[in-house]
Amino acid sequence: MTTYTVDPWDPGYGVARGDEPAGAESSARLELDLELKAADWKPVDPQVVPLPGSVLFLDGVQRIDARVWRHGDEPEPTPGVLASVAVGLVRCDGVAEILDVMVDRGLFAEAGEDLVTRHATYAFHHAPGGLDKLTLGVNRRMSELEVTLANAWREHSGVEDDLLVVDGPLRGRTHLARTVGYVKTHQKSYLQPAQAVVIADLAPGQRSPVFGMGTSWERKSWYLRLPGSSRAPWSAIVRLECSADLSTSDATTLADITARVLPRLASVPHKDPRAPQNLVPIGGLERQLRHRLGDQALLYRALRAAHAA
Repeated sequence: MTTYTVDPWDPGYGVARGDEPAGAESSARLELDLELKAADWKPVDPQVVPLPGSVLFLDGVQRIDARVWRHGDEPEPTPGVLASVAVGLVRCDGVAEILDVMVDRGLFAEAGEDLVTRHATYAFHHAPGGLDKLTLGVNRRMSELEVTLANAWREHSGVEDDLLVVDGPLRGRTHLARTVGYVKTHQKSYLQPAQAVVIADLAPGQRSPVFGMGTSWERKSWYLRLPGSSRAPWSAIVRLECSADLSTSDATTLADITARVLPRLASVPHKDPRAPQNLVPIGGLERQLRHRLGDQALLYRALRAAHAA
């Protein structure tokens, strides 16, 4: 008899794992023998390790407020995007507290100048490429703001035993100390079938062995299963990554810390449409950041009034 499993995520957020089969050809370079030999891979129970005094969560949201065309000396108008970005930092040490938020608005284009309206100023940022590629400039700006926010807080606090969890890949932020990237969607299946089956066998709180991975950049990585039950592929599985410059021993310690700290922060379906992967502190921060972006309709009307053409 044919049966079906309904994916636990709200369909508006896609799926936690794509439909690419395990073992499909990938350009990623894997070093599977770091913690355990590839042939000996098995679920890993985290060791007892000193836990951080606090856990910091760093996240950002972005919104395209408008797409514009600049009329200058060029034969044809050149495209740009107006974007609002908000980044924030949350600390968890028994309770969750938003430490700081930064809001930034920018015009991303090949050429231009600051664009001023009644309600906002969009600072010019050079971003080469066509209209479909300008959002890469928005992504870079958000990453810059996240690094600025994390560095400013750590310099101010002087704490040296925290753990910083960056929502999303760690690219561009691998230099941050005591930091891991938190990846909750799996668009590619990097592992071969013999290792992928280990991920499917993880129990809540267990992790995979640490392995090396390289694409356009290098890092060390591991998978972790959060609490939650579903027959959907890799349900409740997240991937974490740290700097490739860390020793295998230090990366393994980080992996054990995440396996002891993060499962208790997993969200539940009635609170978050991406449960359990969208951790409670991250989900709460995202809601606050979207609110801080301001009223898009108001900003758009101000833009049209100031630069109607």
